[in-house]
Amino acid sequence: MTVTAQMARFALVGVVNTGTYYGCYLALLTVLPYLAAHVIAFALSMVGSFLLNSYFTYRTRPTWRKFLLFPLTNAANFVITTGGVWLLVDRAGFSSRYAPLVAAMAAIPITFVVSRAIMLRPDPRPEVVERVR
Repeated sequence: MTVTAQMARFALVGVVNTGTYYGCYLALLTVLPYLAAHVIAFALSMVGSFLLNSYFTYRTRPTWRKFLLFPLTNAANFVITTGGVWLLVDRAGFSSRYAPLVAAMAAIPITFVVSRAIMLRPDPRPEVVERVR
């Protein structure tokens, strides 16, 4: 599969992930405080995103190692969007209303690269893992 196809699939998974998060958030909001609903919905959507990116975007076998590294994609996104919003608003004079959208668009390619590196990274050979234990 080409990198362009992976990028398109990554974007589609992002749309599905956003919908999953928001649907879970709204459902949980009926029985939980908003912050608890947010945290649980975020965690559920991240698990779904991991599985969709494993099977659909990168066509790779999900492993516990990849699963534990996958939150780095969200951390990268957070750092880039937060820094981007600050730069756009405080330094470039953008409206705080639109700056997050621009920063999010800038974060997508970097998040894709981090995600791709995690998901396509080969797992250590089983005999190496056994020696470490």
